Amino acid sequence: MTPETDSTKFPSLASPAGRRHNGRWMPLRTFDEYEALAEKAHGHMCAGQILGLRMALYGLRLLGIEDPEVGDRKRLVTFVEIDRCATDAIPVVTGCRLGKRALKFRDFGKVAATFCDLRDDRAVRVRARESSKEIAREMYPELANKNQQQMRAYREMSDDDLFDHQWVRVRLGAEEFPGYKAPRAVCAECGEGINFRREVVRDGRILCKACAGERYYEPI
Repeated sequence: MTPETDSTKFPSLASPAGRRHNGRWMPLRTFDEYEALAEKAHGHMCAGQILGLRMALYGLRLLGIEDPEVGDRKRLVTFVEIDRCATDAIPVVTGCRLGKRALKFRDFGKVAATFCDLRDDRAVRVRARESSKEIAREMYPELANKNQQQMRAYREMSDDDLFDHQWVRVRLGAEEFPGYKAPRAVCAECGEGINFRREVVRDGRILCKACAGERYYEPI
């Protein structure tokens, strides 16, 4: 049975990404609705999914982005630092997708994400606190299952108990972001097209990264 997630009971869930109406912050969705979408996208619900949802909601609140899915859709780019459950939940809130060039993966092995506001040229990095698991154990010692223990606690804990945040600067070329257009290059070795300035120039020849020695696969 899913624990209750009433936003009046847990104030940290009362102000997810949303719109302001008559001076008040109106959520786009309830946290339960975000959970249902995350579970559908990921295939199951787990503590990492809860953490990812909370992380994304917190990041958007810090930036003041109210409508990431429609009105602010082209304003946001998100960098994620781990290929685990939390990462699948973050796009549910932000609307950032790999295919839209608005979701970037940097394999640091950390439960952290950086939310970049392209319009205002600022960014905030949010990371999960190592102490959150211990707090979850203290909150629900009667729950033997760690995942259930953490899921319930992560719904209820304050943002300050779950996360640390740091304002950062992200400096990347225009080719890294949505909307970039430029002619495609063609690899002189394999003949494949290359987009977004990913070519390598070596001895005067234009090469793709694979032919330049960065291949992650071996032809057979």
